[in-house]
Amino acid sequence: MSDQPRKHQLTIEWDDPTNDIAAAMQMNGLDYMQSLLDRQMTPPPIALLMDFVMDSVADGYALFKGTPGARHINPLGVVHGGLAATLLDSAMGCAVHTTLAAGKIYTTAQLNIHMTRAITPQVGELIAEGRVIHRGSRMCTAEATLKDAQGKLYAHGTTTCFVITLGEG
Repeated sequence: MSDQPRKHQLTIEWDDPTNDIAAAMQMNGLDYMQSLLDRQMTPPPIALLMDFVMDSVADGYALFKGTPGARHINPLGVVHGGLAATLLDSAMGCAVHTTLAAGKIYTTAQLNIHMTRAITPQVGELIAEGRVIHRGSRMCTAEATLKDAQGKLYAHGTTTCFVITLGEG
């Protein structure tokens, strides 16, 4: 038996979403999110890199699913908290985006994550469910939970997002 660690390789190929992003700016947020869900628009490369998908959207709501694996572990052998943060940030941000008019975008201004238990690759699929709490003209807040298929909570979070009109400086 060899003392050498097993080698793994990850190759990611993606389509450039630039053209779709320009077209998306002409759509309201819910229509854009739905077009991503229906695969009419190019998915964002981060979803491929981190192995998660948007599963459903509605006005002020977004649900993402992702399965932690060996490629997500940190030096201590548990899944890096960045995976939980990314899933929660995606669910909250896309929930906010569903409320925006055409020509508006958002950016995360503050992200708060609370881990409630360790995530391991054995956990299986995780579900991040985001909901808008407050929708203002310049600022939105949202919350999300990260649970396993049995409903066990692994993390939860809140966000504050700034709403930006395209072309503003």
